[in-house]
Amino acid sequence: MNNFKIREATELDVDFLWDMLYEAIYVKEGDQKPPRNILKHPNIASYLTNWGRKGDRGLIATDSENRPVGAVWIRLFDGNNKTYGYLNEHTPILSMALLEEFRGRGIGTQLLKAIINDSKFAGYSALSLSVDSDNPARHLYEKCGFNRLGLDGTSWDMVLTFNTGS
Repeated sequence: MNNFKIREATELDVDFLWDMLYEAIYVKEGDQKPPRNILKHPNIASYLTNWGRKGDRGLIATDSENRPVGAVWIRLFDGNNKTYGYLNEHTPILSMALLEEFRGRGIGTQLLKAIINDSKFAGYSALSLSVDSDNPARHLYEKCGFNRLGLDGTSWDMVLTFNTGS
């Protein structure tokens, strides 16, 4: 957690976001990561294709030398354009990943809390996501208030509903 900063993602970060999307694909220990062209699968590509449209918001964690080490982003979908974790057209889907060597340092927690605060400030009433039930990140999501909605294959659809009275 030492010496890292969080900044807003820009169009210059799109390539790094694609790298993080690949990192976000959970593979059980001992299993081989799928080829990178899995990012072309429509349900996966939709997380970033044409990044920068209305409602797209992302944060980048950088190390002491200003190199990106992780990212979290949200994106709105609708019934005609949806992917894993879709709840409704008013609830952004959250995606997050860190470079492997930076995991377990609290950076993910800070990124997640920052995007949650940004989402509340932007007026959203909830965030949703999809996470493999065996992915250790699931515990972080639960710790930050996400609740399981249902199972889609081996992944949990989860939602964090904001207290709109505050």
